[in-house]
Amino acid sequence: MWEFFVRSLDASTIFTLAALGELIGQRSGVLNVGIEGVMLFGATLGFIAAQSTGSYLLGFLVGIAIGGLLGLMHGFFSITLGVDQVVSGMGIWIMGFGLTTYIGNPYTGPLGMPRIPSILGLSPFFYLGIALVVITWFVLSKTSLGLRIRSVGENPSVAEVSGIDVAKTRYLCVTIGGMLMGLAGAVYSLDYNPVWNYNFLMGWGFIALALVFFSMWNPFILLSGSLLFGTLWQLSLNPQLVLPGVMSRYIWRMVPFAITLLVLLIMSTKWFRIKWGAAKPEALGQPYVKE
Repeated sequence: MWEFFVRSLDASTIFTLAALGELIGQRSGVLNVGIEGVMLFGATLGFIAAQSTGSYLLGFLVGIAIGGLLGLMHGFFSITLGVDQVVSGMGIWIMGFGLTTYIGNPYTGPLGMPRIPSILGLSPFFYLGIALVVITWFVLSKTSLGLRIRSVGENPSVAEVSGIDVAKTRYLCVTIGGMLMGLAGAVYSLDYNPVWNYNFLMGWGFIALALVFFSMWNPFILLSGSLLFGTLWQLSLNPQLVLPGVMSRYIWRMVPFAITLLVLLIMSTKWFRIKWGAAKPEALGQPYVKE
């Protein structure tokens, strides 16, 4: 049972890191539906770097770096060129799905390195995830930088008149967001499940995307949602440890995605938009053209 608990927290950490990256970008008004593609790049290139050099540090740094570059690329298309943000994000996901399959194929199999030591029985990244949640909340809620981020996400025209550089602020957010997504992918392939295989994330990025909406753009609610989905994911892998004989494991596999669809369905209703719409950044997904 302890192992189930630990693995659930490990899974929730990955959701937390990826979703935090998306939350930061969305609070500035930029939507990135290509989280899974960024995570695939971070996981694959981080895995290759760590296996080739024998260094976990280099593996994580490569994952973070490629995530930041993809965040910049998404920013260039959606902020500078004004391309539809959903189209740009889907392009990143499709590119990640295809390129990582080609690049990572020769490295299929286990990482072949000693596991990263735990701290008090838990992955060190769990503590990092908690710290990043607190830091993100503090920056967004208690600092002038957070006020600028929220301003460009709500009304970029007013923010620009107030002296805030909208493009620069959004670039900062999408880059940091991409770095967190890349880190999430690297944590998956180097710590949670250090075995590379074709399309091994299996929809984790889309769950992270749904978590941002589920959280009402609040980092602490996001953490709670990550813990829930991490537990559900682990339950879908090992239902016999908690609920032996209750439904097939293949039905349990559908549960996290079914709940994801349910969350998105509820959030698309008129009732939800009227009751909770104020939590959504007003300019989310809308390109800003400086007049």
